[in-house]
Amino acid sequence: MNPSPLDHGRLRARLAAGETTLGTFVGTASPVTAEVCAAAGADWLLLDLEHGAGGEEQARTVFPIAAAYGVPTVVRVESAARIRIGRVLDLGAAGIMLPRLDTAAEVQEALRHLRYPPAGDRGVATYNRACRFGLDAGALDREGELLGVVQIESAAALAEVEAIAALDGVDVLFVGPRDLSHDLAVPGDFAAPVYREALDRVRQAAVAHGKACGLLVPDGVAAAAKRAEGWTFIGIGSDATLLAAAVSAALSEARSETSRSQDSQEGRS
Repeated sequence: MNPSPLDHGRLRARLAAGETTLGTFVGTASPVTAEVCAAAGADWLLLDLEHGAGGEEQARTVFPIAAAYGVPTVVRVESAARIRIGRVLDLGAAGIMLPRLDTAAEVQEALRHLRYPPAGDRGVATYNRACRFGLDAGALDREGELLGVVQIESAAALAEVEAIAALDGVDVLFVGPRDLSHDLAVPGDFAAPVYREALDRVRQAAVAHGKACGLLVPDGVAAAAKRAEGWTFIGIGSDATLLAAAVSAALSEARSETSRSQDSQEGRS
């Protein structure tokens, strides 16, 4: 296989085999920060175009930079519009995360944008990275390599999660904790019984249909706990939140040491 920034379906195959993967969201619009996350050993990056600071132009740089470390990039598109999905697929996305879809019918329609005709309605062009700029004649026949991630982040989507999990092209059911807890009327209360029951329902639906299940957690301790529960596509924070937490912790530790040192000096005077 020729050198390429494309994933060629490896992430999708790992998840289909039941392997647990760990990644992080990238939203600072900085290719250097994305590279740091890839260099740190993430299994995948999630370029966030829904809430992140950048736009589709980030894909041009993030994809090859992450791929240099063997790390694929999935994109959370800003909407399920055909052109938005097609743009990042042509740039070489390893997969698409679809936000804010509430029904199996909506998901099925959005999944058509990941497939070329006659199975879908993705625009056909070969002069892009996904087709190695016209040099990869077989690229148009490998659309099955793309990872399809559907977010379950509303009570309506939860009500149809089994039907969504059954759809061909859905590879991962991904819980957005904040959105789902807010829609279940327990905003941010991740210990609430209704939220815990929702998580179990999503995970069971994924298992029943041979799909991966994922969610976003704040840190490694939480990720380890979810791994033990059987979650396999786990996002650990984001480039921004991980950096903020690390800097905050370092400053707190430094100021604590300064405080203890001052207390000690005062005690000797």
